[in-house]
Amino acid sequence: MGFLSSLLEILGLGIGIPLGLLVGFYYFIYSKPKEVEDPVIKPLHELDKTALQDLLPEIPLWVKNPNYHTVDWMNKFISDLWPYLDQEITGMIRSTAEPIFAEYIGKFQIKAIAFERLSMGTVPPVLNGLKVYETNEKELIMEPSVKWAGNPNIVVVLKILSIPITVQLEDLQIFLAPRITLTPLVPAFPCFANIVVSLMEKPHVDFGMSILGGDIMSIPGLYHFVQETIKKQVADLYLWPQTLEIPILDVSTVAVKKPVGILHVNVVQAVKLLKKDILGSSDPYVKLSLTGDGLPAKKTSIKKKNLNPEWNEKFKLIVKDPNSQFLQLQVFDWDKVGAHDRIGRQLVPLKTLTPFEMKEFKLDLLRDSSKDTTCFQSKKQRGQLVVELKFVPFKEERGRFSGPLDFSEPKENGTTNENGINEVSLSSDDGSNGSTLGGAGLLSVTIQGAEDVEGKCHNNPYAMILFRGEMKKTTMIRKTRDPRWDEEFQFMLEEPPLHEIIHIEVLSKRTGIGFRFKESLGYVEITLADVVHNRRINQKYHLIDSKNGVIHVEISWKTI
Repeated sequence: MGFLSSLLEILGLGIGIPLGLLVGFYYFIYSKPKEVEDPVIKPLHELDKTALQDLLPEIPLWVKNPNYHTVDWMNKFISDLWPYLDQEITGMIRSTAEPIFAEYIGKFQIKAIAFERLSMGTVPPVLNGLKVYETNEKELIMEPSVKWAGNPNIVVVLKILSIPITVQLEDLQIFLAPRITLTPLVPAFPCFANIVVSLMEKPHVDFGMSILGGDIMSIPGLYHFVQETIKKQVADLYLWPQTLEIPILDVSTVAVKKPVGILHVNVVQAVKLLKKDILGSSDPYVKLSLTGDGLPAKKTSIKKKNLNPEWNEKFKLIVKDPNSQFLQLQVFDWDKVGAHDRIGRQLVPLKTLTPFEMKEFKLDLLRDSSKDTTCFQSKKQRGQLVVELKFVPFKEERGRFSGPLDFSEPKENGTTNENGINEVSLSSDDGSNGSTLGGAGLLSVTIQGAEDVEGKCHNNPYAMILFRGEMKKTTMIRKTRDPRWDEEFQFMLEEPPLHEIIHIEVLSKRTGIGFRFKESLGYVEITLADVVHNRRINQKYHLIDSKNGVIHVEISWKTI
């Protein structure tokens, strides 16, 4: 039987092969090819429910959602740069992974871990759409839809007991919906200080993994477990409201600094001032200002013919950075004709002050050199100036400072010692409960800009603020309907403006000769009760008596 079966197999093979080749030849020669039918293209409204469900996930977001914009130019940009981005990304992955690999060498019988091949492939990620949010804050918010079905070539070799084991990652697919915030916008390249990234939904990550040539992801249950584990780990780190913040610029050096407290200055007296007048006397007064604020200096009254004047005049100055600012004190001799003579000056660093503590300084006046304000020379005595200083930070800014400015808010217990002098004991109270609205504070008004303001005769807009009889103005911008000012004004108040209104008006001023020198382009009146309760508002208001005019105003209230 064995010989007979072998003989029949040989005969069948010898007859079957020629017969099959002959039949195939005649079929190829004499058969007529069928015409290829064109695919049927139908409008979306003619498709059935099943076809639509299969098609909709593949439609880009800019088609389904009008708030998303097509970004073909960005995809072209990424495609052209991908070979170079590939090298940079793989370099970052290698530098990050190699220290982690080194921690496992020597453990679990692992002799070595290294990349055998590392490439992100030739297929770049694609942006299916981009959504941009417009806010009143100084930030830019974008939500791209990212899809990457790549062909990376990543192979890692592990040597366990001198046996090399290869692990390969293949068929990688990643779908992300991140929110990217560029904040704050600053006047220094690249015009933003931080990149804040968060995921708006759990990412979809799909990949295959081969070990020694075998696909371990085909093991029942393992694929689903890995998918859910990756989604959970990524979501715990970056799913909104969790964020990843990437610093680009130092905010303290490029951003506009906001007020953090009030400096109380009491100019007490001066002693043995230098004689500047011909008759052997002086008419002194003091100018005081903070370095770096750009605000006009405050002045004391003039004491005629007095070398030992007493003022006891109190001032309040707005502090933006107590760790770097100085109080600048300049003593002048008033002259009726010509420039006033300089008697002397002195600087007091605010970082030497302890918050809430009044400190007296007896300052030796030094020569004020206009050529070099940082180098003072005192060849003869110019007198002394006595001042009392106290720094009071706002409640919202407490705990930010270092050195002598570390503090807890003092609380007065109102005890009196045996000499009848009121003593103040200090206790910690952060005032975070916000139960009281009373107390002095600072009202800050920032005029960001305006839109669609149009005058009948000219368009040279500027904004005017009127509050408690005090008027302040922004700069005038010529020939525009959309001015951008971004100017801040402060009002120091002894009590919160709960029942008051601030009047803001946009006007246009003619620069040449003609009629209608000034023209109102619209105004708005804002009730400040909401500002006191919410501490800050940042809104756009439609201007009254304007067709389409809008003004952008930011108002904040900080208590001390």
